[in-house]
Amino acid sequence: MSLPRNRAAKLAAAASVTVSAALVLSGCGASGDAAGESRTLVLSAFPFGVEPFEEAVVKPFEAKTGINVEIETGSNADRLSSLDLADGDAGIDVMLMSDFYAAMGEEKGLFQAVDADKVPNLENIADFAVSDDFSGPSYSYQLNGVMYRTADVSAEKAASWDLYGDKSYAGRLAFPDISTTGGQLSVTAAASSYGSDPYDIDAALETIGGWAPNILKFVSSSTEITNLLVQGEIVASPTLNGFATDLMASGEPVAWTATDTGRYMATNRVLIPSGAKNVDAAHEFIDYLLSAEAQTASAELVGDLPVNPDATVPDSLTAVVGDIAEDPIAAGFSTLDFATIVANYDSWVDRFAREASSK
Repeated sequence: MSLPRNRAAKLAAAASVTVSAALVLSGCGASGDAAGESRTLVLSAFPFGVEPFEEAVVKPFEAKTGINVEIETGSNADRLSSLDLADGDAGIDVMLMSDFYAAMGEEKGLFQAVDADKVPNLENIADFAVSDDFSGPSYSYQLNGVMYRTADVSAEKAASWDLYGDKSYAGRLAFPDISTTGGQLSVTAAASSYGSDPYDIDAALETIGGWAPNILKFVSSSTEITNLLVQGEIVASPTLNGFATDLMASGEPVAWTATDTGRYMATNRVLIPSGAKNVDAAHEFIDYLLSAEAQTASAELVGDLPVNPDATVPDSLTAVVGDIAEDPIAAGFSTLDFATIVANYDSWVDRFAREASSK
């Protein structure tokens, strides 16, 4: 069963099930289940923030279910490459992956559809977290906006993309490369703000190329942006909200704001590789990850914005994004069309280097 797009479809799917995953798993022993599956789950995760994620989600899951979790980490690109080389059978049961790389994996058929009947908490997450374009749901998201030095730029000025064309800030601005998550979101924002649609790459590159003389640096990582801001070398740059949390909590003179136009967000997805051996345990982990309990702990310890509306968003996150966390869709944010992006990615990266960042 593929993931349903909307809540009504989910309810229909749930009504059709005759034997729940909970009943199947109830007969499992500590070392294996009736189908011979191991009760050890191999989780592939991001290296950044893995320790707090283990504390917030993995250890409580192990205590609750008796399933042991082994964690392997690596970059999105490296982990996807390994999965591709193994034709979906890399010894991984659950994979956490950003939406762009997840979409690349979907194109190659590297994931199997999450069975909605085995994940009751799919009923409880936001509609934007479930899409027919992906085999697994989102479990967290990040908002693209602008981080700025409060003594140098007003919130109103920072919220306008016109800031990057303002010559009075020449040499004091940064912009993310299109190859980064924030960069793709920002290019899409420029396309939607100054072009005919979010994927009007001609308008986007013409606009950003026009801004280039004002840009001190086109950065290839978000940590570069935070370092430049803290050191006072720049006064503003587009970036994801998560990179502002610690800086603001520590008292740095910076803030983050959503932009007036071109509001896009990135999601992290939880997926089951096509060759996973412990599929029932994988579904059990996904269900727990989407629970209000796990989502609340992850928001507090990891800094992930939750997709379960029943989760509690900590003050450290609302200090950055305000009430957007209550409903990002109502606040004007949307996700990207990854079929379009994956199909054009290589040519867009090449053009960005020639028509924007090299100017």
